[in-house]
This record gives sequence, C-alpha cells and structure tokens, in this order.
Amino acid sequence: MGKVYERIDERMAAWIERQPVFFVATAPLASDGLVNVSPKATRGTFRVLDEHTFGYVDLTGSGIETVAHLRENGRICVMFCAFDGRPDIVRLHGIGSAVTLGEPGFEAACAPFADAVAPREPAVRAVVTVEVHRIADSCGFGVPLMDLRAERDVLDSWSEKKGPDRLHRYRAEHNVASLDDLPGLD
Repeated sequence: MGKVYERIDERMAAWIERQPVFFVATAPLASDGLVNVSPKATRGTFRVLDEHTFGYVDLTGSGIETVAHLRENGRICVMFCAFDGRPDIVRLHGIGSAVTLGEPGFEAACAPFADAVAPREPAVRAVVTVEVHRIADSCGFGVPLMDLRAERDVLDSWSEKKGPDRLHRYRAEHNVASLDDLPGLD
C-alpha cells in the first residue's frame, strides 16, 4: 500500500541518492502535446537539496523536452525504482525550473553538484531544480530485480570528443525547441 509523506527525510534522501537510475516525466499544456519520460542514470547528478527540494544536472542529449516543458508550465514528476533490496517506488511531484548554460545563475545552480559537474563539464547544459509538492511511495512488487554492471561512459566520451565548440553547435541544432516546438535552449 502506498504512502504519502510530508517531507523527504534523511532515510528517503539516502535511498534516492543510492539509486542508479531515475525517470523524469513532463508534459506540455496542449492536450495534443507529447508527454515525455526520460531516463537519467549518471550517479552523483541528482541531489536532495532539502526536505522539499531536489535538483539534478541535465546533460546534453538529442532532445530538450524537459527544459521546454518546465519553461512552459513547470510540472514535473521524478520516479525512482528499487532494482535490488526491498521493492519500492518513490515519486516526487513538483514545480521545476531549469537554469541553462550561459544564463545568469548557472554557476550558482551547479554549486551543489560540483563533484559531479567537473568530470562531465562539457556535457552539462542545465541544472533542474524542483520544489516538491507531493512525495509518495508505492510497492515495487512488479519491478524486476536487476544487477548494475556498470555506468556507461558513452555520453562523457562523446562530449569530450566533440569539445565545447562542437557541443555548442550540436545544442543549437538539436536543443533549441521541443518536439512540440516549445522553446528549449537559447
């Protein structure tokens, strides 16, 4: 049976930060808009900042749905699943914002993630921060038990190979607008 929590306590924060993957869901306001769910799996890029706030480092990808949806309406849900240990699912619903590379406040937004940002600096394009309004868990009875073999290093090596100038051009080509043509990166 699921439970709703008043806050993200220390036990839950520690559990969340141990998970090797999380899923981000956002949607535009338009009824015919595309709902987006993105897996995020780079350890150290997600942090519980306080009992009602979390943030994560957003790395360069082929789309910009999350940032575009947050800029339009702010709605976001992040989900964690236990793939080992006790079966559990935690969902954090809230209102988020994104500060993108080059915008005022970007360096300050990166500060809580300094150890995660430094090795991935070329790939970092934004920091997402969310004020959490609903914290709930549910059984993870249907989630399979799985072993993590390793993190993939493909995004890091791809970003390194491209370098800052080519990454800037890539973002200009692929991250300017969402699939629904909402503004993404400037």
